[in-house]
Amino acid sequence: MSPVAAENFARALQGESVAVIGPGDERMVLPMGEWLRDADEQDREFLAHCVGPTIDVGCGPGRMTAALAEAGHVTLGVDAVSEAVATTLRRGGVALHRDLHDTLPGEGRWGTALLVDGNIGIGGDPVGLLRRMRTLLAPGGRVVVEVEAPGVASESVSLQLDCDGEFSEPFPWSFVGADGIEEIGAEAGLGLTALHAHGTRWCAVLEVPA
Repeated sequence: MSPVAAENFARALQGESVAVIGPGDERMVLPMGEWLRDADEQDREFLAHCVGPTIDVGCGPGRMTAALAEAGHVTLGVDAVSEAVATTLRRGGVALHRDLHDTLPGEGRWGTALLVDGNIGIGGDPVGLLRRMRTLLAPGGRVVVEVEAPGVASESVSLQLDCDGEFSEPFPWSFVGADGIEEIGAEAGLGLTALHAHGTRWCAVLEVPA
């Protein structure tokens, strides 16, 4: 994440209104209230698919990291925004301020890598992101990933964050639909073992061959 994008995300965590600008200049205010709240029933249904030690990639303000810890998992949140990590720590989670491509603790030994709240889009290269997740996982480990609903096309786009007229540099992002996750996972060497609807949200479970 670029410095200005990270700063704008941090300002959103501090209560300022930050909009994400997509193709065609579409604008959507970042849903910080959804990310700052405690885990709800749908979140816990996602977390029920996590097995063993779990790394929450792009943990944001840490609602899922904290909920995993409360459920008894050995859990680590990772985020490129220092304010997000600080928020996770304040709510009782364990987290690191680090880029996901940096060396991370326990590489090759995690049971689950968690990608929710659209984090399959990080970097605009879902195949490359899932390949990175594979390097974190033990044999037989899994990626629990939130995807778009069936019928939504998978695509890569360029986004910006706008906070009070201060625009970040454009950065790549991807959206992955339920219909496309099996093929994308296969390209990364992961097999789709389950696809679930949890309320209005969709969850795919991808596993590393044992």
